[in-house]
Amino acid sequence: MKILKSAIVSNSDIIKNYKTLRDRTESLGKIFVFKNNQLDAVLFSISEYEKFSDILEEIESLDEVSKIAVLDFVKRKKAELLLPADFVATQK
Repeated sequence: MKILKSAIVSNSDIIKNYKTLRDRTESLGKIFVFKNNQLDAVLFSISEYEKFSDILEEIESLDEVSKIAVLDFVKRKKAELLLPADFVATQK
């Protein structure tokens, strides 16, 4: 998972500067809250939340076999994005 440096905030920052960070969340989609140098929470903009919520609801409505097929598809696509294009082409 790639996290933009501008999307990282501390737990104390979120407490002290919530409104400012909420506004930043609107522009970035989400911010990552760290506590004691460990990821503690993620704050989503409402538009980002709705997007993920719609996807999750669709997946939850599938039967188990279809869920596995969707997850396998996503894993393959993710692998294709991480591998050089010439390698992917030779594997098909």
